[in-house]
Amino acid sequence: IAVCVANGFTTTPYFAIQRPPLSTSSLASYDFALLFDCDGVILETEELHRLAYNEAFRAAELTINGEPVEWSVAYYDILQNTVGGGKPKMFYHFRETTKQFPMVASKSPPSTEEEQQALIDALQAHKTEIYRGYIEEKAVPRPGVLELMDEALADPTIAVGVCSASTKEAVTKVLDVTLGAERRSKLNVCILGDDVERKKPDPQIYNTAAATLGMDKSKCVVVEDSMVGLRAAKSAGMKCVITYTPSTAEEDFYGEGAEAKVPNLGNVNLQSIFDPLREKGADADLLVGIKDAP
Repeated sequence: IAVCVANGFTTTPYFAIQRPPLSTSSLASYDFALLFDCDGVILETEELHRLAYNEAFRAAELTINGEPVEWSVAYYDILQNTVGGGKPKMFYHFRETTKQFPMVASKSPPSTEEEQQALIDALQAHKTEIYRGYIEEKAVPRPGVLELMDEALADPTIAVGVCSASTKEAVTKVLDVTLGAERRSKLNVCILGDDVERKKPDPQIYNTAAATLGMDKSKCVVVEDSMVGLRAAKSAGMKCVITYTPSTAEEDFYGEGAEAKVPNLGNVNLQSIFDPLREKGADADLLVGIKDAP
């Protein structure tokens, strides 16, 4: 059974029953787990997110000191490698970068926490609507990701999941378009940004996935694309393979503990990840002959 988790409690499964149910006996059959981030891993979405935020900012007529609020490519690269989740990004921008909230059209900036939260909630809702439209038009899976996922789904010893800091509304559209219903229904676990209180780089999302699967965290391998995701995976005690994007390529992933980094998953197969773990355990060297040199 594939399980979604909300507020720490198992909820009605979002995905259909396909793989063995998560009973004690079936969990014992899984030796390892392969957990995929969504944005930047399953498909390269960060530029679509940036464009959607800017469109939402324009629609709300946000200005600070008379200048429109707009996130550049360079600044969004910083944001995505600093803060996980859309609402935290906006709070970070207004509280840490600009040090003030914007005017909304001719209205004064929100002054109370309640007003600020309401503005962020409204912006995120409109941004998600815009983003979903972009996904329908432009979504293309990154090289190798579906092949690796299918290989893992076909292996009865590997549990497979998606762990994304994005909202359910945003992620489900991505999964609908890129994975399709059949592949999606085979996932063992799907933890989304709405399901956890603390966003990446906090490890809560990966800790929740491991707990839901009943899996030792040392047996979990995470596929991420950013420093924020890597820090979440390593803080959870999991191994992490980075498939970087142009906006994250210069990050020091090995310096932060990544087991491997590659430009995409086109040359990565299940054996290159899990055969070393079966043979050498925690000391295994992953993606030998495939990963970028340190």
